[in-house]
Amino acid sequence: MSARTEFIAGARAQLPILLGVAPFGAIYGVLAVGAGLSPLAAQAMSAIVFAGSSQFMAAGLFGVTPWPVIVLTAFVMNLRHALYSASVAPYLAHLPRRWKLGLAYLLTDEAYAVAIQRFRAPGSTADRHWYLLGTGLALWLTWQLSTAVGVFLGAQAPGTWGLDFALALTFIAILVPSLADRPSVMAALVAAVVALLGATLPYKLGLLLAACAGIAAGLAAARLRTGSAPVGEVQP
Repeated sequence: MSARTEFIAGARAQLPILLGVAPFGAIYGVLAVGAGLSPLAAQAMSAIVFAGSSQFMAAGLFGVTPWPVIVLTAFVMNLRHALYSASVAPYLAHLPRRWKLGLAYLLTDEAYAVAIQRFRAPGSTADRHWYLLGTGLALWLTWQLSTAVGVFLGAQAPGTWGLDFALALTFIAILVPSLADRPSVMAALVAAVVALLGATLPYKLGLLLAACAGIAAGLAAARLRTGSAPVGEVQP
């Protein structure tokens, strides 16, 4: 397949996922403005951070938690991207640094889930990085546009609408489909327990502890199940 064909195929493969991503981007925009972020700051976070779960977390903690705790929590929540990177690295090793930096920025949960299937498929070509570029750009553009819609709606929405509940509903919608194996279930259970136990800690530190504990539990469960399997080759 040519580079153009790979790019178009990657963007097309992302389309079904975009139907679910767009509402989350709009909800983030509404919540971010409602939490006190300026429209420009809310949109800039989508462009710079480009990580839905971290953005929802930051919007929920903005104004009630010191910014170093928010940054550290976002860092811990996004450690899973290191596993994604390790998984795709062998397929992208031949690329120059500028390509690797660009694709690393676009490597999200949804982009990885689509691209790794293409990378591992028989007959995959040297142009397969265009597939990841196509799926990543399609997701990025949708996220920016949906955030802009949410920011506009958030600026217009009356304060009496009480949209705070959307944050919890969004996280539940993101979490439930991902509970497909024992490590993910273990991570969710441990994180939930730690979050409940640490709910009274100052500066929302219970959330940071829950994220760390959940990641550690998930990694431990995966290691017990797969033995010495290399990182990035964890079996479902």
